[in-house]
Amino acid sequence: MTSKESCRNELRHAVRQLSERGLYSASKWAAELLVGIEPETPSSRPCTSGVTPLSSTMRHRFRAIAAAESPATSTPPAGVLYVSTPIPADDVDHDDYDSYLLAKSCFDCREYRRASHALRGQTGKKAVLLRCYALYMAGEKRKEEETIELEGPLGKSNSVNAELVTIERELSSLHRNGSIDSFGLYLYGIVLRDKGCSSQALSVLVESVNSYPWNWSAWTELLSLCTTLDMLESLNLKNHWMKDFFLASAFLELKMFEESLETYKRLLTIFRLSDYIQAQVATVHYNLRELDEAEVIFEELLHTDPYRMESMDTYSNILYAKESFSTLSFLAHRVFLTDKYRPESCCIIANYYSLKGQHEKSVLYFRRALKLNRKYLSAWTLMGHEYVEMKNTPAAIDAYRRAIEINPRDYRAWYGLGQMYEMMGMMFYALYYYSKSAALQPNDARLWNAMAHCYESAPLGRIEEAIRCYKRSADCNDAEGIALHELARLYGELGQTDQAAVYYKKDLDRMDSEERQGPNYVEALFFLAKYCKSVGRYEEAEHYATRLLDSTGPEKETAKSILRGLRASHSDFGSMDIDLAP
Repeated sequence: MTSKESCRNELRHAVRQLSERGLYSASKWAAELLVGIEPETPSSRPCTSGVTPLSSTMRHRFRAIAAAESPATSTPPAGVLYVSTPIPADDVDHDDYDSYLLAKSCFDCREYRRASHALRGQTGKKAVLLRCYALYMAGEKRKEEETIELEGPLGKSNSVNAELVTIERELSSLHRNGSIDSFGLYLYGIVLRDKGCSSQALSVLVESVNSYPWNWSAWTELLSLCTTLDMLESLNLKNHWMKDFFLASAFLELKMFEESLETYKRLLTIFRLSDYIQAQVATVHYNLRELDEAEVIFEELLHTDPYRMESMDTYSNILYAKESFSTLSFLAHRVFLTDKYRPESCCIIANYYSLKGQHEKSVLYFRRALKLNRKYLSAWTLMGHEYVEMKNTPAAIDAYRRAIEINPRDYRAWYGLGQMYEMMGMMFYALYYYSKSAALQPNDARLWNAMAHCYESAPLGRIEEAIRCYKRSADCNDAEGIALHELARLYGELGQTDQAAVYYKKDLDRMDSEERQGPNYVEALFFLAKYCKSVGRYEEAEHYATRLLDSTGPEKETAKSILRGLRASHSDFGSMDIDLAP
């Protein structure tokens, strides 16, 4: 049996096992992975839209690379030894199975306490999991109700899940006795995390995924606890396909984009038709600010799966950044008709109204998204941006802080807080938040520019630090060209004209390549013309001064004065046919 066949068979069992235990998100994820395995015999993949899919250059490029690197026998990537996953035993007694069916039906109907009560006294691992999981969900439901009753749908509350102590007592006893399976370990890890025992939760979740790797929900919880690369490298994980999926997601979360992309490329050797992997690859490109490549992948994802909601909010962010109004409008209309009460749908519609400049309506939809999912990180951050546009500083700060509480690694929220405090003139606070943001996203030139601006502001006046920040920005390929111009200006103010000339020249070359003109363009020509004349590089001075004649400001007269001076001192200049008449 080939690796593909083994993987396919195990995923089929995983879908059933996860669904029977009420772990529906993990079951759906496994099912999506299952259909992403390319059949052994060539066949066309059906398109849900009824239209034959068009090829995407980006998707085919990745699959071609994966195919070229994949051995003919479809062995696991990177020489990893594939070890089959045992199928969990169904330990529900025949006499108790009717009660289990009742409990499972109640659980599916969200009657959690009734489901837990139906399984009282049962000791089988499957029954214990469903009973404790139902009790946990009942506690979460009540906690949410208390929060809404006390603080409103978006308010903060100190409410806790009152069932955590009871569940932990039972699961910890089973764990000590070795009478708990991988799914029980997963629930035990969640309970420990909610109680603030992060290190213990980490250990238990590692035990869970090593015992049964196909539970993606356990990997997701484990990912939320791995906040540093050192923590990630310290995990003792068994080699399995799912470990690669976990590492790819962890690399993406830790801003290690190249490593994430390489891992997903390896996974495509087996899961070549996986829409999930393609969506993750597109997300990597989005974080690398390669918006065109990310957009191409998302376009095909929508073509092959027109009712897909996962990751479509990221696609809407790309369309927003590119100001693709018509495409974003089409996407917003589609998700509205598909499921308008999904958090992703509300976020996409909010982006649409934001691009239209209707910020109040945009906030309305972001708030709706947060009512559906209070931990929807992107909605908190983007709603903060909308409050900035509305000049509502306190609301913006609160939104950014709520985003940081959910995920302290969200650099956009730290950056937003920096902007708010800079607008209020509190530069020391702004610098602190900008530095936190730059530490999380060191390759983003905008963050270094913001830090540099704080350093050179009046309260600080630390020009050398500002120069270092602008240099970091320039090294990060500052697309807006702010860093080069500011470096030239600062060096000029410090009297270091040689360094200033270097950066003015670089900035001028950039503007020439982009065919852009403006005040910075004129300033660069003006400085270079004067500088070259002062150091005796007359031909270059003549070149810059001649180009400056096309300007309309007072610099034009200065350029004429420079050229007259060059004519008087440079004998070869008389051959030039230039009108220097005032």
